[in-house]
Amino acid sequence: MSYLTALSADAETRRRVSIGFNNFAHAVDHYVMLIFPTVVIGLMAIYGKTYAELIALGTASFFAFGLFSLPAGWLADRWSRRNMMAVFYIGCGVSLVGAALAPNLIMLGVALFALGIFAAIYHPVGTAIVVSEAVNRGRTLAFNGVCGNLGVAFAAGITAILTAWVGWRGAFLIPAAICILTGIAYLMIVPDDRHKAAGRNAIPEVRLALWLMVSVFGLFVLIGITAGLVFNTITIALPKVIDERIGSGISLVVVGGMATVVFLAGAVAQFTVGRVLEKYPPHLIFAVVGFFQFVGVVWVVYATGYMLLPALAFAMAFIYAQVTVNDFVIARYTADKWRARIYAVRYFITYLISGAAASMIAFLHSRGGFDLVLGVIAVVALGFVIGTAMVAVLVNGVERDSRIAQPAE
Repeated sequence: MSYLTALSADAETRRRVSIGFNNFAHAVDHYVMLIFPTVVIGLMAIYGKTYAELIALGTASFFAFGLFSLPAGWLADRWSRRNMMAVFYIGCGVSLVGAALAPNLIMLGVALFALGIFAAIYHPVGTAIVVSEAVNRGRTLAFNGVCGNLGVAFAAGITAILTAWVGWRGAFLIPAAICILTGIAYLMIVPDDRHKAAGRNAIPEVRLALWLMVSVFGLFVLIGITAGLVFNTITIALPKVIDERIGSGISLVVVGGMATVVFLAGAVAQFTVGRVLEKYPPHLIFAVVGFFQFVGVVWVVYATGYMLLPALAFAMAFIYAQVTVNDFVIARYTADKWRARIYAVRYFITYLISGAAASMIAFLHSRGGFDLVLGVIAVVALGFVIGTAMVAVLVNGVERDSRIAQPAE
């Protein structure tokens, strides 16, 4: 018995270590993608270029961040999720070294494109690993989401400090060293999983009829598009919305502080929804979260002055909550054997939409300000409500039968 207990404890330690590496990877993933948008401010004086000219160098990187999630998910399911995550860490590190040592802007753009390719690995692969290793899936996914949010939150501040301390090249080199060392440690500590690829479960937790599976997949395409537009538009525009609508001549530092507080509201919501998912039917929670996300966006449309802050916090709470619920529901209806590929499609849609969101903000803002931008996003959020409500209606009977069958299994 003592041998079995020790074996169980060893497996539990490996599970926790694997999840810990992937939580850190989520923070790293968002952090490395946001180094350049801060560094570019210092490059303006060095190269004598405008912000618009320099920021364009990162376009291919963000495009790759969405596009290459598809082959990453396929390779992970067919080859090795663990090895793909090692490629993520080391590939990001090498790309960051390339950016730091780039002799000209063309080579900097090439290095950033490579960074986007390797950074694309995390979401389909890391999320699939976290889901498969989790015991309390709701809480584990929620904490993983918060780690990603922290990567977003700290990227600009840490990059600014490193740029002032060791220069813009050092702002790439130091994270590069951390990525490469972590990748090596990951290979040494986390065991190879190639032997698991052929034996992964091909049966989902809740089995859907073929027609129902096709219908739900189609709805998830709608959900992915609308969720991506709402998420990316609100997060990109948030600082400028605060700047325009508070209307009291506040400084940029205060705007940044208010934006950080709003983003933290999203992090708190992810913790909360993780626990809720363990107690109530996830398909119903998905619909409820979608409805309150819509309510929050509509509130933001009409809020002005300091009432804008609670409105934004409310909207952001449910915008971030839907990310966790979305991943949870996908995991419930997809088999482990296919899960990385399904997440690849989900994040392919979500992150390609980010480019469309930025263009949409520019187009609509020039024609009607944030009244028009937020009004359109409210309509998009209504599409998300319709998609999640239809999923809830379609799978409710199957979910009910699944819960009734559980005691007899």
